[in-house]
Amino acid sequence: MSTPTTIILYGIPNCDTVKKARAWLTEHGLAYQFHDFKKQGVPAERLPSWMAAVGWDRLLNRQGTSWRRLDAAVQAGVQDAASAAALMREHPSVIKRPVVEWQGAPTGRVTVGFKADAWNELATADSKA
Repeated sequence: MSTPTTIILYGIPNCDTVKKARAWLTEHGLAYQFHDFKKQGVPAERLPSWMAAVGWDRLLNRQGTSWRRLDAAVQAGVQDAASAAALMREHPSVIKRPVVEWQGAPTGRVTVGFKADAWNELATADSKA
């Protein structure tokens, strides 16, 4: 008997990409937990593993409205993983969403963003595990 897959989806409920990701998980019958950055904050203990898995520069969404609203000096101050992590803890909206821990990472995979094709592959691989 296999252990059920644990999926944790981190994001903001009103984000369109997060809405699409949640709908996709539901449509595919995959149980998941939702962690709301606005209500629960960024889990400080998880941030380093996300940055290790995908890179701080990919995790930091420099294309979004939240980034563009930041003061230019604050933007320029993000030069490395430590400064990026500090900014992401202070302004969770600058994190590219959703962040998903598949199979209850750190032992599983971490993805950022939503692409149905890539998620289909992950879901198929996880169901065979």
